[in-house]
Amino acid sequence: MQICKRLFVILFFFSSSLVAFGQAQQLVKEADNAFKNEAYFGAIDLYKRAYAKESDVDSKARMVYQIAECYRMILDVDQQVIWYNKSLKAQYDEPLAFFYLAEAYKTQGDFTQAIEYYSKYEEKSPGDPRTEWGITECEYAQELRKNPSRYRVQNEILLNSPEYDFGPAWADETGNTIFFGSSRQGAQGLEIDERTGESFQDVFFATRDANGKWSEPERLTYKINTEASEAAPFLTADFQTLLFTRCESNKKENKGCDIFKAQKTDGSWTSAEMIELKNAQSEDVTTVGHPALTPGDGYIVFASDMPGGQGGKDLWIAPFNSETQTAGEAVNLGPDINTDKNEMFPYVRKDGMLFFASDGHLGMGGLDIFQAESTGENTWGNVENLRVPINSVGNDFGMIWQGDAKRGYFSSDREGGKGKDDIYSFTLPDLQFALEGVVYDKDSQIPVPEAKVEVVGSDGSSFEILTDAGGAFTFADKGEERFINPETNYSLKVSKVDYLVAKDQISTVGLSESTTFLKEYFITFTHPEKGIEFPEVRYAYNEAALEVNEEVNSKDSLDFLYNTLVDNPTIIIELQAHTDSRGKAAYNQDLSQRRAQSCVDYLVSKGIPAERMVAKGYGKSKLRITDAQISAMKTEEEKEAAHAKNRRTEFAVLSFDYVPQEPEDN
Repeated sequence: MQICKRLFVILFFFSSSLVAFGQAQQLVKEADNAFKNEAYFGAIDLYKRAYAKESDVDSKARMVYQIAECYRMILDVDQQVIWYNKSLKAQYDEPLAFFYLAEAYKTQGDFTQAIEYYSKYEEKSPGDPRTEWGITECEYAQELRKNPSRYRVQNEILLNSPEYDFGPAWADETGNTIFFGSSRQGAQGLEIDERTGESFQDVFFATRDANGKWSEPERLTYKINTEASEAAPFLTADFQTLLFTRCESNKKENKGCDIFKAQKTDGSWTSAEMIELKNAQSEDVTTVGHPALTPGDGYIVFASDMPGGQGGKDLWIAPFNSETQTAGEAVNLGPDINTDKNEMFPYVRKDGMLFFASDGHLGMGGLDIFQAESTGENTWGNVENLRVPINSVGNDFGMIWQGDAKRGYFSSDREGGKGKDDIYSFTLPDLQFALEGVVYDKDSQIPVPEAKVEVVGSDGSSFEILTDAGGAFTFADKGEERFINPETNYSLKVSKVDYLVAKDQISTVGLSESTTFLKEYFITFTHPEKGIEFPEVRYAYNEAALEVNEEVNSKDSLDFLYNTLVDNPTIIIELQAHTDSRGKAAYNQDLSQRRAQSCVDYLVSKGIPAERMVAKGYGKSKLRITDAQISAMKTEEEKEAAHAKNRRTEFAVLSFDYVPQEPEDN
């Protein structure tokens, strides 16, 4: 299987000699041979030279397509778009041109164009499952763009060069020294990689000073770096053993890639030795790389195309002897992690979470970084895309975390970088929650100063504040901590002398974004002469019993008053019932008294002490709307509505003097 990701172009490569100038046919032959040996950079030059000498239209069309293929192999997306479009214009008979052009547009982030060319490819080659996958991924990527994560990402300019810089690793316990792979000038190898047109990679290191400034990267010793390509470093927990990937090459054959080890002795690195990695089905593994150790160094996780996997490059795990630096038999991480495409660059965080790069799980296109939860000993599942801005339409890979901290580094070839691959830092800011609000007088709508706002959290926290002159309050930061914490339920109580209490609840449980809760509370001023409305209580005509039927349930209305009495356990109220002006005064007085008492009786049945309530019927003695005002109304409908407003039930707070009784012990 040909390797189609630049990261394996970087690490796992072949080398091929180039031919001298010749006629078109010979140039094409040499170009095809270079392509076969994955010397793509050299093949591009050969095809272009052959194209200039060729006169046959069909042959020229094939060369254009092959040039596009070379650019695809080295992941030069802009050139892919140009040359696949040229191929289609030249009418080269290869439906895959539509598919690969769709892939290129997807990598550029032009999802509309990508979907268009996936659809054209479907017309040419119906039934290819890659078409449905490509369209699905475009639609998924569009959703990811709309819902970015909280990560913050920054290009580490001082670490990066115009070439490839990728695959960082921690080199000390402070996180102030890192190793990484780079093809920058100064690499050990003097030859040019015919696949990429770049120097072969070496392992470099850099240190950070007290101000957070990185030093100029330096190449590690020749005992680590050779004429071959070295990258993807990883150090053991004591930072005394270095693991890395080395890809040997010569002019005639692919010798594959292996994981090597070197030890630090008296401050210097020993010569590197290969770590043998294989499984029961393979004695001859050609592609092994990207080593990472689990916390405690007990197992090595790595990428390989050894047989027995899911397809492409898979992640494997093997026991690792930290004393001898040898590995046992490798086991595939299985279909929960691996796909029929490529999974690479593993990293296991201290909490057991696995991070890796993949182009086989749904993402933005290219390689995306994913996380997976530990589901048992050396098993992981529940794969989750880390979303934008960690992932982009380019290739994103090689994430490492700094201990328990919510920060680290990763690599990306996204737009706006300094080089072809760059190292980026990331942080995951803590979720920050705050509670802000204003307290108003319910009747006047004027802010209430010096109202007490009390908050009690399910985590055992409690705090309170008085509103300012404008009725406002804020619970945000308190030094380095916060008042409102993640995964916590809070109960709120707003109170002031001569006002009824207002209660509320907020919750941060399950919230994944920082949130400021903005609240307005309206509290009711009380006075013995001030009737307070509550939801309408209805009675059957000429009856005192609470009306309860399919359309009306007056008991539900009285539950509002019940809750008010519970929330304000010291108030004593007068429950007032009124009638309209029609009928005799004595009759209305008796009816309203019985109606008021029916409300009290219901509340007593709910557990409210009778001594907290006084039933008072006012008949028609306290009309809201006078008969004179009603007589002046133009229609019978208006008049009847006015009479209805006079038929009301209210309550007034007589005092705040009630002392609740302690419950008796059983």
